[in-house]
Amino acid sequence: MADTPPEPPNGPTPLDRPLEDQLTEITQEVTLRGEAAKGKRLADLEAARQQRLRWEAAMQQARIDYAEAYRVKHLETQAEAWHHATRLAECVPARAQGEALPPGQEKSTAEAWLEFADAHLERLNPLNTSPQLPDVPEPRPDDLRPFLRRWSPHGPHSY
Repeated sequence: MADTPPEPPNGPTPLDRPLEDQLTEITQEVTLRGEAAKGKRLADLEAARQQRLRWEAAMQQARIDYAEAYRVKHLETQAEAWHHATRLAECVPARAQGEALPPGQEKSTAEAWLEFADAHLERLNPLNTSPQLPDVPEPRPDDLRPFLRRWSPHGPHSY
């Protein structure tokens, strides 16, 4: 009995099994790991595809939101211009005084001034032209950033 080596404390070692069994087990393990890696790769590709679809939808909505914000800003600018023109128009009732002046240099100067003021007010007042939607410029990536929440305007990665 002294000739037999002692039994390992944790039971038999892999070297105690036939090589064919070990090779079969290794082949199965390699196959399983390969299938798992392929499954993970496919799942990662699908997740990336889904993320791209969500990003594209967010970009489309951001363009819509940008266009609306641009139009609202344009409307507010027109309202400010109208208020400004209205305030200036209140300052031009001097027309009656200018028309009452006797002919001469003073009347000519007053008429020139009133003509300028009328033309200027005509240009300032946005209500003097027919209303139309403004042409919304193509947004730059940074223009869309406020409407994208957690998305980047440069691709489907989030911040």
